[in-house]
Amino acid sequence: MLAAAPPVIDPSDPVAVVALKRQLQFAYLKIQLLEERLRLERIQKYGPASEKLNDAQLELLEEEPGVSNLEVVVESEREPLPAAAPLQPRRTRQHPGRQALPANLERIERVIPGSPEQSRCTHCGEPTEVIGYEQSEQLDVEPAKYFVLVIKREKRGCRCCHRGVVTAPAPARIIEKSLVSDRVVIDTVIAKYCDHLPLYRQSAMLEREAGLEISRATLDGWVMAVGQLLIPLVAVMRMELLWGGYIQADETPVDVQTRGALWARRGKNHQAYLWQYGRPGGGVVFEFQMGRGRAGPKQFLGGFEGILQTDGYIGYEKVGGPRMVHVACWAHYPDSSVIWSSPADRPIGRAAQMVGSR
Repeated sequence: MLAAAPPVIDPSDPVAVVALKRQLQFAYLKIQLLEERLRLERIQKYGPASEKLNDAQLELLEEEPGVSNLEVVVESEREPLPAAAPLQPRRTRQHPGRQALPANLERIERVIPGSPEQSRCTHCGEPTEVIGYEQSEQLDVEPAKYFVLVIKREKRGCRCCHRGVVTAPAPARIIEKSLVSDRVVIDTVIAKYCDHLPLYRQSAMLEREAGLEISRATLDGWVMAVGQLLIPLVAVMRMELLWGGYIQADETPVDVQTRGALWARRGKNHQAYLWQYGRPGGGVVFEFQMGRGRAGPKQFLGGFEGILQTDGYIGYEKVGGPRMVHVACWAHYPDSSVIWSSPADRPIGRAAQMVGSR
């Protein structure tokens, strides 16, 4: 990479000096052109993700015996290293101290008595008295406790006429006549979607901690039942998005097991898609579709007439209402048709420079 600027010709310079400076200018421009060509060759070799790398990083890739596309992507997404600062005398920082535990947590005191030797004074032999405590705090936990909740509904009858027996109504439940309570079902859903704990692991944990064998298929039925109850809420979230004036949409592949389906390929999962619709600071709705066709977004958006922002996928064309405005994203602008010599030359790079200069 060229570090110095080309020489500037001064009219007062001798003819020989001017000729040498012209040769240096030509050599400078030729080297710059060759470096740009070399950069383009390396970008074509390592893929579009290498556009974000500088010349020094691309040169390091050339020295590696074998570099995968994944390594190039990871390197391009890494934050740039800060500029080296001059060495300064090291200053000793004060230790911030131990982090305080949250004040809203319940405090349970455990008093540790002194040893028998501490019960008498080592100087005079008289009994000692408690004059205070050396106190410290520790975060503790109680393991989950499983128990059987016995529901007893009152049955009432008249002792006078002995007519009619009434029973207290049963409370509404997520799964009627289920072996487990609503709390166990809700904990299963939270563990799956908030803690990313698969159902087969939860099944093993129930067997280990409660001695109860519940199959993964049964746990899956619990999750599906909760999903059915949330469908009206999802419909309200969808309407809230459509009533707004701006929606961001994208899709991501997800493998689906199609065991037993006539059209399924043997030994392979089917590639379905999760379509995401949302807006910054608002709700997000995921819609599952077995394919990536236009029917998915067309059905979800309906007659939407606001602003729809997506990438360049053709499936988002001809969706929404007649007054809908379809806008693109600078980050996806023509990566496939144009190779930029440096990240700053791309439209997103130039836009960032314009915003930063204001």
